[in-house]
Parts: sequence; C-alpha cells; structure tokens
Amino acid sequence: MCKKMCNFARILFKIAKQMENQKEERREQEIVYSRSVKAGKRIYYLDVRKARNNDLYLSITESKRRQGEEGEAPSFEKHKVFLYKEDFAHFTEGLQDVIAFVQSQLGNIEDRQEYIPETKEEAEAVEEEPKKKGLLGFLRK
Repeated sequence: MCKKMCNFARILFKIAKQMENQKEERREQEIVYSRSVKAGKRIYYLDVRKARNNDLYLSITESKRRQGEEGEAPSFEKHKVFLYKEDFAHFTEGLQDVIAFVQSQLGNIEDRQEYIPETKEEAEAVEEEPKKKGLLGFLRK
C-alpha cells in the first residue's frame, strides 16, 4: 500500500512540475516585442503580445508613481488598454486627428524635456520600474 502511495505521489509531483514548466513557457512567449516610453513621472509600456491563437495584439500600460504614506514605499498605479490589430488603422487615424487638433489649437508642441527627478526618492522610484525593450513607430509620420 505504501509503495502505491509513494508512486502516486511521484506521478503527481511530475505532473505538477510539467504544468509549472508549461506555465513558465507560456509566460515567456506572451510578450513578443516591448518598448517603454518615459514621460515625466509616467512610464508607458507598449507590449506586443501573442494570443493563444497566435494572433498579435498591443497592450498599452500606463504606470504612474504614487507616493506612499509616511514611512511606506511608493507604489505604482497601472492602467491597461488592449488594442487589436484590426483596430490599429482606426486607432492610428483617430490619434493623429486628435494630435493635429491639439497642434492647431496650441501651435507647435515642444517635445518634453528629459524628466529630472527632484529628489533622491523620485530618482530611485523611476529606476525601480522594470525596464522593457522597443515599439510605436507606426504612429510617427
């Protein structure tokens, strides 16, 4: 009886290990391409992800630093938007239209200067944010 239980436990352990490996592989395959865009105290992550059906879509994440209570570490508030390939053209057209409207109202918009943290804590918080690699050429003219 003990031998059967031990064999059963080994089989369960192997299955659990295989499931863990598959989950890890899926996680690694999920992001195909990525780029981060620093904009002041915000960081935008543009991730191209692969869906289960091997289709690609864009995940846009805004990460904004929130100062914690006294004595607490700062946290990051995150918001996500998913943009599917069939909507890229409409989204790009709408975004370019809105940008053109703002430029017509305000004139030429200067590029944001590089963000320079005011305090040591702000500098450390910006460095704590995970860094990702490259996207977003399709919006530039």
